[in-house]
Amino acid sequence: MTKEEVLRLIKEEDVEFIRLQFTDILGNLKNIAVTAKQLDRVLTRGCKFDAAAVDGTGTIGSLGSERLLAPDYDTFAIFPWRPQQGRVARLFCNVLMPDGKPNPADVRSVLERVCKEAAEKGYRLEVGPECEFFLFDTDENTYPTVTTHEQAGYFDVGPMDGGENARRDIVLNLEEMGVDIVASHHEQAPAQHEIDLAHEEALHAADNIQTFRLAARTIARRHGLHATFMPRPREEENGSGMHLNFSVHVGEKNLFGDGEDAMGLSREAYWFMGGVMKHLRAICAVTNPLVNSYKRLLPGAGAPFYIAWSCRNRNQMFRIPATMQDEGTRIELRSPDTACNPYLALALCLAAGLEGIREQTGPMPALDEDPAKISLEELRERKIERLPKTLLEAVEEFERDPFVRRVLGDAITDRYAKIKRAEWEAYHSHVSDWELQEYLKKY
Repeated sequence: MTKEEVLRLIKEEDVEFIRLQFTDILGNLKNIAVTAKQLDRVLTRGCKFDAAAVDGTGTIGSLGSERLLAPDYDTFAIFPWRPQQGRVARLFCNVLMPDGKPNPADVRSVLERVCKEAAEKGYRLEVGPECEFFLFDTDENTYPTVTTHEQAGYFDVGPMDGGENARRDIVLNLEEMGVDIVASHHEQAPAQHEIDLAHEEALHAADNIQTFRLAARTIARRHGLHATFMPRPREEENGSGMHLNFSVHVGEKNLFGDGEDAMGLSREAYWFMGGVMKHLRAICAVTNPLVNSYKRLLPGAGAPFYIAWSCRNRNQMFRIPATMQDEGTRIELRSPDTACNPYLALALCLAAGLEGIREQTGPMPALDEDPAKISLEELRERKIERLPKTLLEAVEEFERDPFVRRVLGDAITDRYAKIKRAEWEAYHSHVSDWELQEYLKKY
């Protein structure tokens, strides 16, 4: 879209407020609202703001904490859930330095740069996210709880599926905003749901994940529910993930498909997977960013925790979904969760995959057995690694791998590690209910 097209739509659709949205280092969506009268100025000059209190965009050098929001015209969308008179729209923005130069701490720009570098080599990176989440009840003060009155399971329908109406409204609102939805359904645990977003170019896919999270939270509240992307909110149930389906295209051709291969994969597909596997322990601090993330990546919790791949065992870290034709070939990474910063997560995964193609990094042989049933000695012999067991271990791997710093830059790498170490220390010093129940009477 052009500036003129955005201004024309603002007038034709009776839009009064425009939310200039951007994402902090932790993946939280932020915004500054301007009126329609101010939009021409904002589209021309950007919108300056003080970023001192926004995680990850803090003071850098002598230019202080002032930053500039630069809207991406192509991300213009109207919020369907807002009033139809005096409507509200949004534009995603990159965060620039006050002089208009690139901001090394802007997460959206990191993914934009990875996509641009891929395009220079003739590659178009596409991602299809499968987003899992819970819809829990709220209390009398509308605060979120972890309780639910439904007992539905995998693919169940209403009235057992108590979140069916909310999920339908989330999908309809997303489609009205231009986010294509492949499918939606109830997941395995009570109150757990999945909405699968269509394959899109990587930057657009990350924007869509942010739009999904905002729409899910907003629409759920209108149904008296709370949508949470916390990886494992209930100890007795499996957690929620965000499976990422990757493919690389050259022109209209999917580079990953090869009908002559026994697995249906091209050399580039194997190399891409090998590149991601090589750096996955370091990437894990971003794809699984919370203390709680590692309570999902456990034996018996329904998520993979050994770095292995298979076409036959759908529970491995990397799965090759069955396809009918080369154009549908993709690699599915099953460890990430929906709490991650999608811009940083996709940037790291895609950059690792492209490095794998460049360096022809082959993955280990396929593993069709369950790694949890293989002895530790045999796993070591077969060089099958486990993901980090805690956020602290993941952050240590994140800091240790120079690849991360090459992709994210010093500003984001250092700030992210500092925030996550502080999060671990806060958790580590907290006295939990489990400790009281286990130790209070005994000692």
